Parts: sequence; structure tokens; C-alpha cells
Amino acid sequence: MPDCYNGRNMGLVSRSLWYADGLAFECLRCGRCCAGPEEGYVWVSREEIAAIAEFLGMAEADFRNRYVRRVGWRHSLVERPDNKDCIFLNYDAAGLSACAIYPVRPAQCRTWPFWPRNLKSPAAWSLAAQRCPGINRGQKHTFDEIQRKRSRTRA
Repeated sequence: MPDCYNGRNMGLVSRSLWYADGLAFECLRCGRCCAGPEEGYVWVSREEIAAIAEFLGMAEADFRNRYVRRVGWRHSLVERPDNKDCIFLNYDAAGLSACAIYPVRPAQCRTWPFWPRNLKSPAAWSLAAQRCPGINRGQKHTFDEIQRKRSRTRA
């Protein structure tokens, strides 16, 4: 489905999309969105790489060498080789996930689960919910909020 969302046609578009009435999501800090077992990609822009490097107190070149891999013409954060978890995924003493770069996490992380592939259909949303127990729970996010997040992700 083409992305017809823009300010002029918002009313028409919002009535035509299956999530026009909003969707519920509450992060339960399970960490499944950041964990393997399959290989995945956390796409990062130049600006995000610079922000994360600064947050970690590293030179950008050192950060790139240690934590970034090139995938075609894009860049992704590396994963832990043993389990394919995001390199920055940690767990606290209570077993809740804790992102080591949370204040400067990439847009892809900030916009979960409102990614285009999860919003294609109710079936796609349900498939994402099988992995993420926070989908269909908690706060209902408005159509406008979902569209803003959807448009910001490169996932």
C-alpha cells in the first residue's frame, strides 16, 4: 500500500487504514525486540552514530570500528556473536531489559512496534505481537502518533 499520509489528506487516509482508531502498546522491558536468535539489523544514520559515540565518550571512528557494520549501503549496530542480541542490550537484577544507550537509541528502536511492516495489516500486527507481549496492552497510541513513528523508521 502506498504511503499517502500527509497533512492535506489525513482525514481520508486515517479512515482508510486498519489502525485508524489507534493501537495499544506498552513496553514491558522483556528485551525480545532487541534479542536474537536470528540475525537482525539496527539501522543507524551518521547522526545517530555520532550521538551514540558521544554518549559513550568514544571517538566516532573507534565507535564505528567496534560497534557498526556495513550492510550494503547502510550501517547497522553489531550483535553479540553468541546469541545475536543487540550489543547494547543488558538486563538489570530483576531480569528486565535495559538498553545501554537508551537516551540516544536509534530511531528504529524509538519507533518499535510502529514499523511499516508491522502496520501493513492486522495479521502483520498480530505476528509482531507473538514476539512482543507489550503489543495490544497498555496505552492506546493515536493514529497521528503511529504515523509519525512509522514515518521515522528505516526498519
